[in-house]
Amino acid sequence: MSSLRGSIRRWVALRLALLVRSVDDEVERRALPRFANQPRNLRLEAPHRIVNPAAIHVGDDVSLGPGCLLNAIRRYPGAFMAGAPDIEPQTFDPSIRIGNRVSATGYLTVGAVDSVVIEDDVLMASHIYIGDNLHGTERGDVPYKYQPLGRIAPVVVGRGSWIGEHVVILPGVEIGAFSVVGANSVVTESIPPRSIAVGSPARVVRSWSEEENQWVRAAD
Repeated sequence: MSSLRGSIRRWVALRLALLVRSVDDEVERRALPRFANQPRNLRLEAPHRIVNPAAIHVGDDVSLGPGCLLNAIRRYPGAFMAGAPDIEPQTFDPSIRIGNRVSATGYLTVGAVDSVVIEDDVLMASHIYIGDNLHGTERGDVPYKYQPLGRIAPVVVGRGSWIGEHVVILPGVEIGAFSVVGANSVVTESIPPRSIAVGSPARVVRSWSEEENQWVRAAD
């Protein structure tokens, strides 16, 4: 009899645990921003900041760690910039697209006024910045935070690539599929597929050889 009671208690405990998990999942789902789509199995850890989520498309099975900022910029300077000089604001139609099964450890910052695309299966460490624009520096008498955004050019992070810790990816860069960008690199120019790039500015140091089936030193 005691064995039966023990089995019942275990069954009840399991059912309660599943119910709590289901409620937690539903609360988390309802708390998600209203993205341009409805991603399945999205893990978006708190704290996070999502600006203009209607301009952001997120794939399925994506995991973004804490401290992430996805900033689709429609107007600059923004209304939050109190005391801005009398400067004509810029307006944009931004797009951020994150593919399926993308993961970032945490503190990922993506800023777009045009287009930033992170393709399927990209692996990202923490404290990574990806932006398709830069602050203006055309005037020496106006704080740079108020100057027009410039050097606007789309950014693509190719599928299956691996972006290391504290990497900065600047406007106009296309990182080829299955490439690796080493920690603390600043990527100012595009990187071919199946390459390893390191440094500031980043340069290709290894390329994948189909003939040798291994990484080989890049030609100088």
